[in-house]
Amino acid sequence: MSRWVDKHLKILFLLPCLLFIVFMVLFPLGYNIYMSTSKWSMSALSSPEFVGASNYLMLFRSPRFWSAVGRTLYYAFVAVAIQTLLGIGIAQMLNRSFFGKGVAKTLFLLPVVATPVAVGMVWQMIYEPTIGLGNAILTSMGFPRQLFLGSSASALNALIFIDVWEWTPMVMLMVLAGMVAIPKDPYESAVVDGATAFQRFRYITLPLASPTILVAVLLRLIDAIKTFDIIYATTKGGPGFATETINIYATLATFQYYSFGEGAAITMCFFVIVMSMAIMFNAAKKRVEVEY
Repeated sequence: MSRWVDKHLKILFLLPCLLFIVFMVLFPLGYNIYMSTSKWSMSALSSPEFVGASNYLMLFRSPRFWSAVGRTLYYAFVAVAIQTLLGIGIAQMLNRSFFGKGVAKTLFLLPVVATPVAVGMVWQMIYEPTIGLGNAILTSMGFPRQLFLGSSASALNALIFIDVWEWTPMVMLMVLAGMVAIPKDPYESAVVDGATAFQRFRYITLPLASPTILVAVLLRLIDAIKTFDIIYATTKGGPGFATETINIYATLATFQYYSFGEGAAITMCFFVIVMSMAIMFNAAKKRVEVEY
């Protein structure tokens, strides 16, 4: 027995990981593909009926699905773009020695520690039209009251603001780690040559930290596309369909309309979108690493 164990030791060490991948990744993915080609309302008197690609064809002809895709991409790209700019700026500010630097970093990271559902509930109270802090600040500055989450024109942008508030510190932390890893020699040479602070940032910091920035953007973009907690805790996709993203649409189709085939098809389309973005950003990251 011991000889057999010694001979197959490599396989035995890999077995837990392989079992995890099979049961936690491949099996759910395969079952979801099967459900996306079936029609089933989870009735005790019925079983899944194979319908081929009809669920996908129905989605591709649905304006509601394409609107959800557009809102998801708008939410993700706008939120991550703002977070990246703010994260780089804050990281550059913290990438120097000053009194209270540790306290400042801790305070910046507090929003990331909070639970997304709790964050959504707190901001729902802040956005409350009558007694919320948001309108109290606006009216004190002479601006009219806003509906924030109650208006289809402003609800999605209000949610983007919440996402930016919560996740900019994570981008800042990753970018700061990349900046700290940059050697000091290029900066010293640039100072000797008379380069200004902006030139050092533009021609040294940004190029050398760009692989780290791309990783931060990729992680946040995938996470922003998958955002569910904050949206469901605040608007549940409303008012109307104004904040209905792919995740919210899949949840409603599955657990409210009991259309499990449609919900599975939506999640498969969502999976393809996320994987496509991951592949593109990974290719871009490798290209940047080769250049720099």
